[in-house]
Amino acid sequence: MSDTGTLPRWLKPANRLVKLLHRVGVPLGTIHIITIPGRTTGEPRSTPVSPLIVDGRRYVIAGLADSSWARNARAAGHGRLTRGRAHEDVDLVEVTDPAVRRRVMAAFPTEVPHGVQFFIRLGIVEGAEPAQFAAAADEVAVFETRPAVHRPAAAHP
Repeated sequence: MSDTGTLPRWLKPANRLVKLLHRVGVPLGTIHIITIPGRTTGEPRSTPVSPLIVDGRRYVIAGLADSSWARNARAAGHGRLTRGRAHEDVDLVEVTDPAVRRRVMAAFPTEVPHGVQFFIRLGIVEGAEPAQFAAAADEVAVFETRPAVHRPAAAHP
């Protein structure tokens, strides 16, 4: 497997394309856009994610645990999930329980099959087997998304 500590060169252009298609209304499977305030500037930062539900709770996964959006999510603790014209303000709670992270990761290839190639290309897994995803749970960041508690409008991304 490749080094999972750095982003591949293709990721930023791919994310820009996904965000553009999303903005013009092209549905892309389970993909949503998560917008989180930047940890230093407070400016909104957006990236594609695919929420999945496990045991009745909704999660999003950062393929690199130390990616910018994961660090922003840790710092802000909230964001906005958008799909088409619908949006939802959410609180983002990082999952620290290894067993829960493994369950969420094991569910990913079934719940978000179009996202499997992303993890393969990052070098996190070699195939779509749930056991491989579960074994990689310590290499990613998993956040539970919960309905946001009320905040003043200026605090939203």
